[in-house]
Amino acid sequence: MRIVDVCAFYSPQGGGVKTYVERKLAAARPGREEVIILAPGPRDAILQEVPGGSVRTIKGPLFPLDRRYRYFQDEPALHAALDALAPDFVECSSPWGSPSMVARWEGQVPRALIMHADPLSAYAYRWFGHVASREMIDKGFDWFWRHLRKLDESYDLVISASPSLSARLVEGGMTGVHTIPMGVETGLFDPARRDEDLRVRLLERCGLGPEATLLVALGRHASEKRWPMVFDAVTAAGYQRPVGLILFGDGRERSRVVRAAELNPHVHLAAPVTDRQDLATILASADALVHGCEAETFCMVAAEAKASGLPIIVPDEGGASDQFIAGQGVRYKARSASALAAAIVEFLADDPVAARLRATASAAQVPTMEAHFETLFALYRQQIAQARHVA
Repeated sequence: MRIVDVCAFYSPQGGGVKTYVERKLAAARPGREEVIILAPGPRDAILQEVPGGSVRTIKGPLFPLDRRYRYFQDEPALHAALDALAPDFVECSSPWGSPSMVARWEGQVPRALIMHADPLSAYAYRWFGHVASREMIDKGFDWFWRHLRKLDESYDLVISASPSLSARLVEGGMTGVHTIPMGVETGLFDPARRDEDLRVRLLERCGLGPEATLLVALGRHASEKRWPMVFDAVTAAGYQRPVGLILFGDGRERSRVVRAAELNPHVHLAAPVTDRQDLATILASADALVHGCEAETFCMVAAEAKASGLPIIVPDEGGASDQFIAGQGVRYKARSASALAAAIVEFLADDPVAARLRATASAAQVPTMEAHFETLFALYRQQIAQARHVA
């Protein structure tokens, strides 16, 4: 089965989609699945070849809002590439222009729209949520829902990793929605990686001693991540008990994040962690993960934290909320610094050590990416068989 993933959000510089792509290529079993990632790039090229497939690019212009990314502009070139690759199944992992291009391709094979992004939560609900209800915002952005419903008519499947996003898509009129939660890398994220000496060193970066609580956060410096809100909440909670926060990340709004962090000497900004084993050790060595974004479609970092035995403090909307288990952290009202501060205080009062022990006990239950792709590939095979039977 040859799968071509028309992947508009892929960037060699990193990001959640790149991690997902790497796991998909690793999950493909030579002789059973071949996965070809087709992404926009500076030129037509083959970037990577592995036993499970390859990463290829079609020349496309830079995306003006984030110059790490490019976008598909040449529809005939995209169609020609699909013709040449002769896939058995086509994925498209963007809700914007590329799925319409793929829908117009004349190839007679099944197709899936992968909802890696939730633009309404990332932008519209965030921009206008303080002045209008979600129902009113949806009415104002009905053009986007019409666009999604039209794509739904052109695609055999719509794949979502988040139960909450799937529910919203169905409420919005989409009929082909399947929920296939993602998971974590097998054997990497584990509570046994906990390093008490590392915990002490990380708290020292926050100007605190080992008796303090160590919160960690990971993610891009971008508006939808709400890091200034997180810093405000940590500062407020710190008046109750000593608490430090280390944020690992970088991004286009770095200067704004740096200015916000300067208001609290116990907030430390660190570079992104590129070594996956180092990341797993950091997560296992902290006391809790704190997260501010309600717009993720899965929230991989929350799943990795759970697999590391780490309690999570997350908003009550989006993919991070889907990861929450009562007794293993706190869930708070999304977009509210005061609610997040109260959640951190509640977590501190509930004995962080006991919460971590509860989280550690269920860490092995976090699904793996291997299980995700096994389910996904089986669904694709079923669609291919049905299409051939009809033909």
